Amino acid sequence: MNTTPFTSLHQQASPLLLCNVWDVASAKTAEKLGFSAIGTSSAAIASMLGYADGEHMAFDELLFIVKRITACCELPLSVDIEAGFSDNAQITAGYIKALAKVGVVGINIEDSKVSKTNEERLLINENTFATYLAAITSQLLEDSISIFINVRTDTFLLGIADAVKATQKRAKLYQVAGADGLFVPCLVQAEATAAVVNSTTLPVNVMCMRDLADFASLKSLGVKRISMGNFLFDALQDDLATRLSNIVQSNSFKAVFKAVFKPVFQPVI
Repeated sequence: MNTTPFTSLHQQASPLLLCNVWDVASAKTAEKLGFSAIGTSSAAIASMLGYADGEHMAFDELLFIVKRITACCELPLSVDIEAGFSDNAQITAGYIKALAKVGVVGINIEDSKVSKTNEERLLINENTFATYLAAITSQLLEDSISIFINVRTDTFLLGIADAVKATQKRAKLYQVAGADGLFVPCLVQAEATAAVVNSTTLPVNVMCMRDLADFASLKSLGVKRISMGNFLFDALQDDLATRLSNIVQSNSFKAVFKAVFKPVFQPVI
């Protein structure tokens, strides 16, 4: 496992609350509010660029946005590279190396792919993905690239049968293959969360969901990282639509200039 300041954020008593961002403005807001680290949301960036989620944008487009974020924000940045942008582990390792060169300290990589023909997301066979992951981590080690590899498993997201056991199996395989963390989106039920956390020494990452427990409860379950996904981005788009509608309906910009309450915020770290 990598031993970097970013890694240490996953070993604290309280979970790391990671602010998911999609551009420089959102990253700078997270920095001003005192977050310890940020991570890109692939779905939010894809939407911002007019793409569907699932590697429809080119890696170079992602890299451009990441370069701007790292140039303007000093917070540790983890980047979501979806399923790696290639089935070739050497190419994916090259992409990760390019991210590390511009200051990225961590990546997310997922064990499912979205079909370009019907947009269906399907799990990759666990052994196939573990082999792919091992080849990536081996190449990074050879190239002396130290970066936190947070592996996302979509067992719960896709609602597969016996998701707890499947997640536990994948966690073991991915840890051997070089994973530094385990991300399980849609894991919300307390008993299932405890079962996953207690089955691995990898720090477990959960994501914002309607039924997700409060942060104190997640801490008691042993969760080490909490992500926001694309939910804040989507909420802001809804807010923009409401504000624009108000302008049209009132035939005035007065509502735009109403005082905005700016709370002092201390994130969970």
